[in-house]
Amino acid sequence: MKKKFSLIFVSMVIIGLLAACSPDVDSSSAKSTRSMNVSGTGRVSVVPDIATINIGVRTEAEEVNDALDGNTRQANAIADALQVLGIAEEDIQTSNFNVYPSERYNPMTGEVEGRYFVVENTVNVNVHDLGSLGEVLTAVVDAGANNIYGISFSVEDREAAVAEARELAIADAKAKAEAIAEAAGVELGDLLSINIYEGSSPITYYDAKGGAYSEAAVPISAGTLSIIIECNLTYELK
Repeated sequence: MKKKFSLIFVSMVIIGLLAACSPDVDSSSAKSTRSMNVSGTGRVSVVPDIATINIGVRTEAEEVNDALDGNTRQANAIADALQVLGIAEEDIQTSNFNVYPSERYNPMTGEVEGRYFVVENTVNVNVHDLGSLGEVLTAVVDAGANNIYGISFSVEDREAAVAEARELAIADAKAKAEAIAEAAGVELGDLLSINIYEGSSPITYYDAKGGAYSEAAVPISAGTLSIIIECNLTYELK
């Protein structure tokens, strides 16, 4: 037991001597990395080749079954009209369906005069032939659509435009970094980080709820769509 205690004591002494001989770390000698952060933007304008229409049918009736039946008839009439115009089934998707009770109030007294049911059915319709867009709008309204919540335009193949905008954004940020470094009298080092963000979204050009339409097709202009890419570069400074 005495021998074991002596070995432990000797080991502790050796560890203490090694610790005393180890060099002190000067925290001030650790240099912090100097860096510069810059941002860039790339914008590419494209001509839309697809439109998405948000079409709604709203019906009201004293009985819920009557409201549902009326809504179904109007929705089927719209589907038939779209089929006649060559819209494929896969380009028609239900986005919202609601059934709820509501109350009718007397505008003079504010008292409840009656209750009824509301059925709302909303679908998104993709139109690939933008030349027929006005005709599609006129047809669905004539078939019973009483809400057109909006039209958004986009491009089916966005990858090429996104890649071009990304290259422009990186080049923009790089040029800014080089100009700033030259003006500040410093030299750029390694690229430490890069972050890419997409800032574009489909643009809505048309919005209507019910209303009267002439027999002529509704005029719609798709215009152009901007694909916007933002990038952020961080460089080490030498």
